[in-house]
Amino acid sequence: MHRSIVSRNWASTASMRRRLLAALVMIPAGTAAGIMGHLLPQHGGSGLEIALVAVFFVLFAWVSFGFWTGIAGFLVLWSGRDRLAVSGTVPASAGAPDFDTRTAVLMPVCKEDPARVCAGLEAVFRSLKRSASLAQFDFFILSDTADPDTWVKEELAWAALCESVQGFGKIYYRRRRNRIKRKSGNVADFCRRWGNNYRYMVVLDADSVMAGETLVRLVQMMERNPDAGIIQTVPMSVNRHTLFARVQQFAHWAYASAFAAGLSFWQLGDGHYWGHNVIIRTAPFMRHCMLPRLPGDGPLSGDIMSHDFVEASLMRRAGWKVWLAYDLPGSFEEAPPTLPDELKRDRRWCHGNLQHLRVMFADGLQPFHRLLFLNGVLSYVSAPLWALFLVLGMAEVIVNRDQVPAYFTAQPSLFPHWPTYHPGWTAALLAATAVLLFLPKILSVLLLQARLYGGRARLWTSVVLENLISLLLAPTRMVFHSQFVCMTLLGRRAGWAGQTRNDHGIGWRQALRLHAFGIAIGAGATAVAASGAPGYIWWLSPVLVGLLAAAPLTVILSRESLGRAARRWGLFLTPCELEPPEELRDLDRRTAAYSARITHGGFVDALFNPVTNAVHIALQHSAGGAARLRPGRAQLRQRLLASGPDALTAAEKNSLLTDPAAMVTLHGDVWALPEAELEKMWPQTPRPVEAATAPCAV
Repeated sequence: MHRSIVSRNWASTASMRRRLLAALVMIPAGTAAGIMGHLLPQHGGSGLEIALVAVFFVLFAWVSFGFWTGIAGFLVLWSGRDRLAVSGTVPASAGAPDFDTRTAVLMPVCKEDPARVCAGLEAVFRSLKRSASLAQFDFFILSDTADPDTWVKEELAWAALCESVQGFGKIYYRRRRNRIKRKSGNVADFCRRWGNNYRYMVVLDADSVMAGETLVRLVQMMERNPDAGIIQTVPMSVNRHTLFARVQQFAHWAYASAFAAGLSFWQLGDGHYWGHNVIIRTAPFMRHCMLPRLPGDGPLSGDIMSHDFVEASLMRRAGWKVWLAYDLPGSFEEAPPTLPDELKRDRRWCHGNLQHLRVMFADGLQPFHRLLFLNGVLSYVSAPLWALFLVLGMAEVIVNRDQVPAYFTAQPSLFPHWPTYHPGWTAALLAATAVLLFLPKILSVLLLQARLYGGRARLWTSVVLENLISLLLAPTRMVFHSQFVCMTLLGRRAGWAGQTRNDHGIGWRQALRLHAFGIAIGAGATAVAASGAPGYIWWLSPVLVGLLAAAPLTVILSRESLGRAARRWGLFLTPCELEPPEELRDLDRRTAAYSARITHGGFVDALFNPVTNAVHIALQHSAGGAARLRPGRAQLRQRLLASGPDALTAAEKNSLLTDPAAMVTLHGDVWALPEAELEKMWPQTPRPVEAATAPCAV
């Protein structure tokens, strides 16, 4: 195997950096834990205090890891020099594409908005065409959608996309019938069928957009670094308008670059893979990264939910490098529009990250990848640890509230042992914690061009408001993440529901129902502290306020009107709003157009509309299954004609859609139905004479 340009000497550098990181994390954490123990009434001598100090040590170390990642990233970006950056092998001024390899651009989808999916792909397609390298790329929409109406709309949107960009033969649509292993299984199915035709594959999410120049540079990086197996970009959040999403987008743009640079500084070729907006070398991925099911019946068994970290570790175990191109622009995604949407996604991520506890000790994995697994676990386990720390702290205050100091001990002494207090140490510990949490953010903002964020005053106002909102949301996230950890360990599996990506508001009833448990915890903790440790309420006040105000905060942050008002006031601005790239302008223009084309699409339209029927039948890659299924489908056809589409379940509609012969027959049957029967059983269906000119016709 050839050695890459970027990685000739990176292994020894990585080893030194990681030893430094370990010292920077563990020594201050141990010192802070020692100070904490000394400040306690029993100086860490009781069982309660030992537990308190132990939890504090773990949390301080975990926060320190994030702190030093941010500091390292700031220093890298501030200096402007990183000789080991993978992007340095292909400078931005590299010129015209210099490769002739084939790359597949994959967009796995499941219960997504077909209009948004195809508008995003069209934006990428047109951007590649402008970069004069379209000939080396093919596009694949890989569907795992089970809903029959969405299935047909996906096909219509695909046909409209191909018509719009003359993409027939360049853009392909495939829907899986056996939807095993979710997204990882979807990509694996592509690899088995078509992977040998492509040296590289770029994996996108349904909400992803990438610039053509970014795709070209990713391929060039792979070509210049022949031992690179995966190169991950840092997708930036765009296009959402609720106040919650705008705050998250701003935070991502303000802080992500420095933290990503810091991650790259520590991990180098042992990097992350985040599942999308990434380029992968197809052959080693097919050879080494096909995931098994985790054996057993326990809560962490079954299909691996967070597959991307595992695939990166397997690629690295096989000797291929995994790099993070932290400074490569032109990679975008969309943030969840509301807090409940974020929490729904986190529920699945929590389950997947906890499964990594069973993977991290597998033979042959790189030590740093084991650390990345542990960090991913702590990103959710830290929530119950924070909750435990608060509970232990309250218990410590209550236990020692009425305790009389022991002035004379069993040891002979001429003088009593006076209780000692160390306000300076306490202040130093609080200050150190605040520095760990906020200094990396402040330094990140110092690197920004203020004009791209509305000017210096608006930028810093947005920073202050973002941190305030994050502090208020932190207790709610702590409660939910703690629940997710407990639910996972108790065997309650996370589903894989489709994500809600469009802006929408949250009602008061929904918010109160969502946060009832957290509000009860906040009220209970307030009552306990007020009766047992009144002075402790002031220490708990940020947590208690966040929990008690969770419902109104969720409702307010979900309002699109408030998000647009913040935009008018110049708050939470991002560079892509002030200077939008052509890809995002294309996306905005084309999404509405695709929505109009597929408004009337769906199962019924596939029966009536001649064009929809023809598009659907043309995309079926088999005759519809074994002959033993035909009698059952004949019965479904008769029931459909006799009782209308509502008489069939989604699975029964899918069975008919899978059979091209049945769809041809049904198309003729419904056109032959008398007008009176149509009016009675199919009242929402366009008349057959109207169907030929229906708006969804491609």
